Amino acid sequence: MPIPMRPDSLEIAILLYDGMTALDAIGPYEILSRLPNTAIKLVAKEPGLVVTDTRYLALNATDSLTDVPTPDVILLPGGSAGTMKITQDQAVLDWVRTAHANTQWTTAVCTGVFLLGASGLLTGVEATTHWASTADLAKYNARYRPARFVQSGKIISAAGVSAGIDMALYLASQLRGEQVAKAIQLAIEYDPEPPFDSGSLQKADQDTVQQSRKLLRSWFLDGFQKFFPDQAIPKL
Repeated sequence: MPIPMRPDSLEIAILLYDGMTALDAIGPYEILSRLPNTAIKLVAKEPGLVVTDTRYLALNATDSLTDVPTPDVILLPGGSAGTMKITQDQAVLDWVRTAHANTQWTTAVCTGVFLLGASGLLTGVEATTHWASTADLAKYNARYRPARFVQSGKIISAAGVSAGIDMALYLASQLRGEQVAKAIQLAIEYDPEPPFDSGSLQKADQDTVQQSRKLLRSWFLDGFQKFFPDQAIPKL
């Protein structure tokens, strides 16, 4: 017999969609799924597999958006062309707006923040996103702040991809206390010592920045042809 959840149980919904970046969701999932008295819902328009941006990996959405209308926390992962596509989906945007109206916390990783923008939730909000997409925040009347994650009211946004792990640890501390968050951090041994000190614009040399921009451009164009086959390729 399953153990009943206590009244203070939490429901966290992580949005999945074709073309999303896997670590944007899975990084925070590894933190949040270990919180006590917490149910994780992997939601999409319809239950089933969604293919991530590399096309080598699929994630399984266990619930539809209508199954989880008012979770306590939502997490919106980003991507590239797949995110551009999903920000045009009114059913998804309606879910984001309805969910946000009832959440304790509304969170987004990387370009997932543009789902908040497309839903009309970023006006006047201080936020961050991937370094290559910061200019797009202005389209939604948001104020960019360069940081691993930024809290503005109950909205928390994270910078590119791996920053979602840092954001999730902070969120865990807000939901269940700092000691629980620190214990989870130790349990998963998150103590990064990367072999290269090139993980931000402030640290990377110009050759690395240019190479990174080329990679990002090629990933976007590859995805654009899949999600917008009838449209002309945009100039980048």
